[in-house]
Amino acid sequence: MQATLHLGAHADAPSHYHPQGKTMDQCELDTYYGPCQVIDVSYCSGEITTEQISNIKILAPRVLFKTNSIADVNQWQDDFSFLTPELIESLAQFGVRLIGIDTPSMDHSASKGLHTHQAFNRNNIFILEGLVLTDISVGVYTLVAFPLKIKGAEASPVRAVLIDNQT
Repeated sequence: MQATLHLGAHADAPSHYHPQGKTMDQCELDTYYGPCQVIDVSYCSGEITTEQISNIKILAPRVLFKTNSIADVNQWQDDFSFLTPELIESLAQFGVRLIGIDTPSMDHSASKGLHTHQAFNRNNIFILEGLVLTDISVGVYTLVAFPLKIKGAEASPVRAVLIDNQT
């Protein structure tokens, strides 16, 4: 069997979008573990902007966006929601160090310049993509989403788990 490292829930290493970026084996594990806020943006269609979440207080250094824009995870679609570079710049101001989303990419499916990925690089924020957040409520959790330590890899599958600290 062969598969891409970007299949399903996965972490993008900075080397995926920048030639001098860290590879997966160089990424610190504590990036992928700790307080995490789930934000529901399923009311947005297409691009998700700073203005669309301006009424939401950022409560954790890791933020996961629940878009519900993928109808079937087993079928590719081009019209999934994506984040704007300005949103990444804004979240960096709040000390966010990891952002995740329930789509295959942070950028628009037709993006060639990967401008949102470049905003991640400029702000030293790490990426989780392809998360399954369908049955997850908004709130603050503990995220556990360790990538595999694959030497030289520009991505890694993860098994993302949210621990509800309220129980």
